[in-house]
Amino acid sequence: MTTNDLPVIAAVDGSTHSRQALDWAAREAARRHLPLLIVHVRPLTRNVDEETGQREADALLAEAVRRSERVAPALRPSTLAPLDFPAAALVSLARDASMVVVGSRGLGGFRSLLIGSNSLATASMASCPVVVVQDSGSDEDDRPQEAGARADIVAGVAADESSEAVLDFAFATAATRPGARLRIVHGWTMFSSMLAGGPVFDRATAAGSAARSLAEVTAGRQERYPQVEVVREPVNGSASRTLVTASATAALAVIGRRKGGESLGLGLSPVAQTTLTHALGPVAVVPC
Repeated sequence: MTTNDLPVIAAVDGSTHSRQALDWAAREAARRHLPLLIVHVRPLTRNVDEETGQREADALLAEAVRRSERVAPALRPSTLAPLDFPAAALVSLARDASMVVVGSRGLGGFRSLLIGSNSLATASMASCPVVVVQDSGSDEDDRPQEAGARADIVAGVAADESSEAVLDFAFATAATRPGARLRIVHGWTMFSSMLAGGPVFDRATAAGSAARSLAEVTAGRQERYPQVEVVREPVNGSASRTLVTASATAALAVIGRRKGGESLGLGLSPVAQTTLTHALGPVAVVPC
């Protein structure tokens, strides 16, 4: 299996959030012509016998397969039900996946939290992009939610080589959506301009320098993806605020993890942490 054939993994646990994540994953797998792997991790801490746990997992996965086939009829998903801690299992499976898609909270999540601990841990440590799908509303009738009118892909980048993986993922995602715009956001301040050796006291000059840096870091990809309309947005101030606002109407917000989550645990950068915990739509966290 080549890297271009690695599956989209959808994590399901029977919660509303995971059903919406499954819908998103199925549509994305169909757009990218990738296989879909539906995973239900059977928690080690549950006080049920092996036979009962497996039977419950089989029923949940069977329903998830039926749901995914309603969303994307051409898919032939496979399933997996490992016995493990949820985040640990997903991080392990991510080594052989194109992306992992999770709901913002699972069955055990507190309603006061916008993102659950398993989703946060997976996004912090997985070796592939992790998409966290926020709750888009009620699905009491259990029908797959139809995709809305969201069109833009929004990517937050730093003006250096650390954004390469973010831009690769964002452009590839926008290219699968006909008519989608790619908004590339870069936050700058006078302090960041000083650290980069740029203007310190002239705001207009610093803004021009940030715009040039953004153009340089994104150069070359437009030729590879001529069908993608690109809008570059150097923002004076908080990039995370712009990304959170944009996430309410975007098809996807894409951010870089930037810190070593593999060894340090929850190693998200401040921008990634803020965007992920406050976003109003799906967010992709890309290792970089």
